[in-house]
Amino acid sequence: MSPTAKEGEISVVEFKQKIDRGDKFMLLDVREPHEWQIAKIPGATLIPLGDLPKRVNELDSSVEIVAQCRSGVRSGKACDFLRQAGFKKVKNLTGGILAWKRFRWDPSVPKY
Repeated sequence: MSPTAKEGEISVVEFKQKIDRGDKFMLLDVREPHEWQIAKIPGATLIPLGDLPKRVNELDSSVEIVAQCRSGVRSGKACDFLRQAGFKKVKNLTGGILAWKRFRWDPSVPKY
């Protein structure tokens, strides 16, 4: 796996570097509440993908948004939706929370 991601995506390597640098961003978790209860990345905000259209006004378009889900599929859809809604600074965390766990930066995150 390459340490860098495609345009519109961010790898777990780049995401960890962003955290370590103290970059300002919002981590948007688009999973369901029961998944959130199993495992979450600290600092994330939960807005399930199905709720995103009615809650999009809760997001600040001036801040970079990193979207995340279990494996990267739903967060990719969330990024597409946000871009269509006019958001410019949106990235999908490739591999989602499973990739985060696999790279062991947060071994406390259970795999599910």
